[in-house]
Amino acid sequence: MRRRIYWNMCLVALFSLILATLVTTGMFYKDLQTQMKREVATEVRYIQSAMEMGGREYLDFLSTRGDGNRINRITWVDTDGRVLYDSFKNSENLENHLDRPEIKEALEKGSGSITRPSETLAEQTYYYAVRLSDDTVIRVASTTRSGWASFMQAIPWIVVLTIVIFCITMVLAEIQTKKIVGPINNLNLDNPDEASVYDELSPLIGRIEKQNLTIHKQMDTLREKQMEFAAITENMSEGFIVVDSKAEVVSYNSSAMRILGVERQLVPDSRVNILNFNRSAEFREAVDHALAGRHAEQNLELNGHCYQMIANPVLDEGRNKGAIIVILDITEKQGREELRREFSANVSHELKTPLTSISGYAEIMKNGLVRPEDMARFAENIYTEAQRLITLVGDIIKLSQLDENAVEVEKSAVDLYEVSSDVVKRLQGNADKQKVSISLQGEPAVVHGARQILDEMIFNICDNAIKYNKTNGKVMVTVKNEGMRKVVTVADTGIGVPEADKDRIFERFYRVDKSHSKQIGGTGLGLSIVKHGAIYHDAQVELESKVGEGTVVRIVF
Repeated sequence: MRRRIYWNMCLVALFSLILATLVTTGMFYKDLQTQMKREVATEVRYIQSAMEMGGREYLDFLSTRGDGNRINRITWVDTDGRVLYDSFKNSENLENHLDRPEIKEALEKGSGSITRPSETLAEQTYYYAVRLSDDTVIRVASTTRSGWASFMQAIPWIVVLTIVIFCITMVLAEIQTKKIVGPINNLNLDNPDEASVYDELSPLIGRIEKQNLTIHKQMDTLREKQMEFAAITENMSEGFIVVDSKAEVVSYNSSAMRILGVERQLVPDSRVNILNFNRSAEFREAVDHALAGRHAEQNLELNGHCYQMIANPVLDEGRNKGAIIVILDITEKQGREELRREFSANVSHELKTPLTSISGYAEIMKNGLVRPEDMARFAENIYTEAQRLITLVGDIIKLSQLDENAVEVEKSAVDLYEVSSDVVKRLQGNADKQKVSISLQGEPAVVHGARQILDEMIFNICDNAIKYNKTNGKVMVTVKNEGMRKVVTVADTGIGVPEADKDRIFERFYRVDKSHSKQIGGTGLGLSIVKHGAIYHDAQVELESKVGEGTVVRIVF
């Protein structure tokens, strides 16, 4: 900018100098010409007056005087154009002047003038003619340099003067350029109002200051958004990674590093390729698809957990600028999916078994293959399997209602001791068959709940305690108040639950001893109903068991 201002000033000065020289020269030349024409006209009028008084004698006087300083040419022309006298040449040798424009004009109007250039354009002659009283014409001619010749003669001086002035202009332009550019170069853009500048820069300073305020506000807003974005992503349980079009990591959160098993302090400050975080084929494929502009999903097995990797491209006007990668922990979801599949398989099996038995017995009876004395036994078997099927369907419906919290039972004050007493009485017959003793002790403990569900919970626990007990075993039911809590405890001396199965015995259709379960019957949903009934009542189920020694189940309300 400084050089540009400098040279612009120099060129303007040079152009102005040349233009001024041309205009001055032209005006000076014009004034000289005007002065010369005035002098010639004056001389013509003087000669005219002299000849009106003395006639040719005045011209003879001029010739005999021999004025060597005379530079103007005097010509006297007759009415027919014949030259009667010429101060420079012999009049007899001159051609007729009647066709000369200034002569014609003088004869017609009384005076005439014309300027004629020389053949070389170096000189020009001004002719001024006046008609005398006797109709002859007296003419005076003055020869001077032409405008072009005058200009060419002055060129050396003009060049010298231009060079001198241009040199001075360059120095002054340099000084002035520094004065103009200096305040701009020294301008503090952060605090422009503190600068000492000339008035012409004040509008610029004002605009810079306003622009600075706008930029600061935008930067503050951007900084707040970045902090908000960082806070959100950093507190996400999901892994979050942003990469550019070269697969270099732009941003990531702690969850991503934890999931991928990368120590954050080992990640360099500069951008690193995302494949340094994980080089598995599934991970690479998802990244490649996203950077190619396509949505991608992959499942990853990392550190005993199952993760879903979702990669989406970042497009700007159709061009891929990078990708956003989210890593979700779907271990629990996969576990639930596995349980669902297992539940579906178990339901199918549990429903098919009694139906197969009923169908088989019915087919035998239909074909007449049953003896009359065996008909009652076959009918009893069909009834038993049908009841088992009804019980199974009923338990499934109960579980579904508990899952959806759609149990149509009103809650009321229920005495757990009273409920436990009814359960013990109903199970006494089964206990006697199994040669197991069942007892109840404790005190009244009232809770706000659904009596039917509470009854089924205690019944199922006690029923399992009897079924999975030993000969001459015991089942002890205790109801107590422990401070603000009400506790129902069912302890048995049965076969116990292995440590590996403790977390699963409350699942649907799960049985610890499957061979023994076939012998004792049941739907396999009893303890699952207990679990969901406890959830319905905001209660907790606690289990302690040792294989071969027995099991203790506590329901804490």
